Amino acid sequence: MFDVKKILVALCVVAAPVMARAAIDLSSMASVNVTSDTAAAAKDMAFDEARRQIITDVLGQYSIPDQLADVLKISKSSDLTNLIASSSIDGEQQSDTTYSANITMTIDADAARAWMMENNIQNWLPDGKSGDKTVVQVVMSDKLAGWIELNAIARAEGVDLETKYINGNRVTLEIPASSRGAFTIAIREAGWRYADQNGVLHIIK
Repeated sequence: MFDVKKILVALCVVAAPVMARAAIDLSSMASVNVTSDTAAAAKDMAFDEARRQIITDVLGQYSIPDQLADVLKISKSSDLTNLIASSSIDGEQQSDTTYSANITMTIDADAARAWMMENNIQNWLPDGKSGDKTVVQVVMSDKLAGWIELNAIARAEGVDLETKYINGNRVTLEIPASSRGAFTIAIREAGWRYADQNGVLHIIK
């Protein structure tokens, strides 16, 4: 009989070079509905709200969330605009005083990295120079048991876990992109749930 795990691992290994070369996706969407004195003011406020939400959602996966939040509180809208590479609007509606829309934005990786460094936000946003890595966000209902099991899985698969941030039962790790396929199969077989979000591997147990 065929060894399904070996076949899946082989397929992942073949696909790994393609995955490693793929750029991370720094895009996200925010639904906003803002009321102000005028439609123009409401639209400006809506875009600022969307921008801050998207920066929080996307860069929060590659940085210390508390540090990012503190800097965002005091950042000017004009400074944050410089972090956005592109944007698009869907479902736009407006009246004399209200603006609502689904706003999608893509963050410029180089600009974001420079901005976080300038503001002393500890981050691990890939720069293309430190090797191909996959960011892993871990949530454990039992932190000690989960951490022991996760490290045992990593050792068995020969995967190097690089810890970036720990907050209670949540841990942010980096693993070699080439090991992502085998690691994902191993954690799934151990009963962990997983999902991909913009290139970040989320696992929970």
